[in-house]
Amino acid sequence: MGESQNCYLICYDIRDPKRWRKAYNLLQGYGERMQYSIFRSWLTMRSREKLRWELEKILAPEDSLLLIRLSNQCVNSIPAYNRPGAWTSQEEPYRIV
Repeated sequence: MGESQNCYLICYDIRDPKRWRKAYNLLQGYGERMQYSIFRSWLTMRSREKLRWELEKILAPEDSLLLIRLSNQCVNSIPAYNRPGAWTSQEEPYRIV
């Protein structure tokens, strides 16, 4: 049986357009863009640490990064208090090997 996955919101504020583009392209491989600088990803502990390591190589000290793990209860209740279609299915197609 594989590692369990958790849902994460990944939020960032990157000052330099070149670094922003690199981080954006990296995050596209890990999840779904929800808003301009917010991604949603289903990650194992291992893939989360790999992502953090890859982002740290891109980010500068003045940049901001926030990873928020959502519990399954939080994820399941999101559609109840948001606009229809704001949060699609719980499982998404991105898998990190």
